Amino acid sequence: MTRLINWLLALQGVGAYLLVGLLVFAEDALFIGFLLPGETAAILGGVAASRGHVALPVMIAVVVGAAIIGDSAGYEVGRHLGPRLLRTRPLRRREQRIDAARDLLARRGGAAVFLGRFVAFLRAVMPALAGTAHMPYRTFLAFNAAGALVWGTGTVVLGYLAGNSYSTVEKTFGRAAALIVLAVAVTAVIAWRIRHHTTQRHTFSSPAEPGGRARDTD
Repeated sequence: MTRLINWLLALQGVGAYLLVGLLVFAEDALFIGFLLPGETAAILGGVAASRGHVALPVMIAVVVGAAIIGDSAGYEVGRHLGPRLLRTRPLRRREQRIDAARDLLARRGGAAVFLGRFVAFLRAVMPALAGTAHMPYRTFLAFNAAGALVWGTGTVVLGYLAGNSYSTVEKTFGRAAALIVLAVAVTAVIAWRIRHHTTQRHTFSSPAEPGGRARDTD
């Protein structure tokens, strides 16, 4: 973990912007959110900003822009591929959760797109599901942009604050101890978000069915 953080802290300028932006974009456009949530990249982008390797406002703009563009690409994938997309192996293995997400989209419309930005699984699939459901793009874009703005700004700032804690410890105790503290801080932030997402996932994946019986979960 320390070696990984050292490598990430060494990224500066355009390289850091490109890497973070690419990961955030790919989460929704290419479904790599199943493997690496874009939120992790956004948090580390905030850490890089706290170290002075990138500008905080620019990193926020990159993350928000990449989230909006990635979601739009995912929307187009869903709109053009439709049912064929849902038959792919990664989505068939998550059929119950996909059904719950589609149910949420049918009930909440644009609000589901906004809320989906804050749940890792929904963030990866909701744009494509909105496209598959033929939600008007203007509606999708409005709620998507609003969610991306709130999520992107909050997540990068969260990383920035964690990075500032790293700087304080480094000055007092030295670089080795600071790296350990940063590893713990970033891991704690990511773990908290995963736990938060898991709680929300169970909420979203158990919609009530007719007769008051809850749908079975995984």
